[in-house]
Amino acid sequence: MSRLILLTLSMVLWCVPSSRAEEPVFSGPQIGEKLIPFEAKGVFRDLDGKKFDLVKQADKKPVALIFVHARTRPAFGLTNLTMKFAATRAKAGLHSGVIFLTEDPTGTESWMRLVEKHFPKGAVYGISQDGAEGPGAYGLNRNVTLTILVAKEGKVTANFALVQPSIQADGPKILKAIVDVTGGGKVPSIEELAGPRYGGQDQNDSTARQTDPKLTTLLRSVINKQASKEDVDKAAKELEEYVAKNETARKDLGRIATTVVDSGKLSNYGTAAAQEKLKEWRKKFGTKPDSSNEEKSSDKTPDPDKKTE
Repeated sequence: MSRLILLTLSMVLWCVPSSRAEEPVFSGPQIGEKLIPFEAKGVFRDLDGKKFDLVKQADKKPVALIFVHARTRPAFGLTNLTMKFAATRAKAGLHSGVIFLTEDPTGTESWMRLVEKHFPKGAVYGISQDGAEGPGAYGLNRNVTLTILVAKEGKVTANFALVQPSIQADGPKILKAIVDVTGGGKVPSIEELAGPRYGGQDQNDSTARQTDPKLTTLLRSVINKQASKEDVDKAAKELEEYVAKNETARKDLGRIATTVVDSGKLSNYGTAAAQEKLKEWRKKFGTKPDSSNEEKSSDKTPDPDKKTE
């Protein structure tokens, strides 16, 4: 059974819009407001175990600051992508850092040390001294997953309050905000920073290639738990028309449907009508998973929920 495919479809499910999806979400100081100094406990390298204040260190120079409210794979991926790019703007004066918000600082620190090699260099990493709420003056929203702030001259120039972080959807906007405060220039594509898994079509490495974004969008509509049977039928028809003209997407659909149906967790995906469609696609497009290939493939992103001893 392919854990990678189940993870892909699970991420699709997380991205299904609810009736409240259009409502704005706020977290942290808004554009034009001051970036207030605060202290955090450093983890790694020169700041290990020491208190530091990224805002004071920046001294009104550009800042890219990420508050991590919840450790999830999408959050970890977007955080690392942002810090990887931020490091390339250090010569332009950018100060960058990641602050984890948690009620269990000891456990969080243990996890950070376990996956230290995956954190991009060039940024500072710390744990908030103020628990899951973060610095009181910041007004952070603990219902979001990430709060990303970009600032210059001590004031916020961009604010991203993300409930469901996405490299593809949120990455380009965040990178542009960083470019804007560091003198302008080209905004790199997600593929340039993260490789073909996130932006390209490496046909020679199916394990590294992300599922077709169009297919993901269509699947999202089919497995929306709020969708009526008519909505599901309409979305399924559009999806079938798309894969009929796209062999790669058709194979992806067959692999996904096979994995979900055979996983014993079909009831987790959409309504009864959607589940019937997945069964149909499993029969029509599916093939038996190649266990030898699955054993060779792996997701290099560390598991944010991995327990430490």
